[in-house]
Amino acid sequence: MAGQVEVSDVLQQYVRDVSLRDDEVLRDLAAETAGMSALAAMVTMPEEGQLLGLLTSLVGARNVLELGTFTGYGALCMARALPSGGRLVTCDISERWTRIAQRYWERAGVADRIELRLDTATKVLDTLLAEQGPDSFDLIFIDADKSGYPDYFERALTLVRPGGLIILDNTLFFGRVVDPAAQDLDTLAIRELNAALRDDDRVELSLIPMADGITLVRKLAPDPQRPSPDGSSREKGTRHA
Repeated sequence: MAGQVEVSDVLQQYVRDVSLRDDEVLRDLAAETAGMSALAAMVTMPEEGQLLGLLTSLVGARNVLELGTFTGYGALCMARALPSGGRLVTCDISERWTRIAQRYWERAGVADRIELRLDTATKVLDTLLAEQGPDSFDLIFIDADKSGYPDYFERALTLVRPGGLIILDNTLFFGRVVDPAAQDLDTLAIRELNAALRDDDRVELSLIPMADGITLVRKLAPDPQRPSPDGSSREKGTRHA
């Protein structure tokens, strides 16, 4: 069996040549975002955007949540994959970057499917839980500040329905996750979440070494035989407060 292929620039271009289906709107948005030199590392790879759209379709998602809008590339890809009547809620704290996003959503004809909330990820998650209750989203994409990932994931796991998908971006974090010298809060948070997910029996997962690391997490239906947090049984017919 062959091992992991090293992705050279030439091979990366081949992948794009034979699989990428972007268009003028996406190319223009990527180019405008890439022109912001200080933020170039935050640009969503076209392949990742296409994957987000494909996963939205595969899950049959009608309700999608995105944490971290930036200039709106990921939101645009997912919104395009929504069925009639589908909705995407996305949040960010930057009015400057999301104004760019809104221009391209309008140009792509998907602005009516997207609800932008300018607030912190934690506040948006808590507000949505109060408004809509648990299990109310089919897919949640997390691409916000990395130090908050462990907390965002727990809230997202409550909001996503059983069988639904949580997608976590940047879970290899520029390779810092394997650098013992990297002890910044962002790297520590990503390491903590990666280790916790490995042993989390509430989910199925796969960490894909694509872009900066993409982790796919599928929420499992509750197991009636699994002990609850207070140590009691979850057998059928047993009521829990």
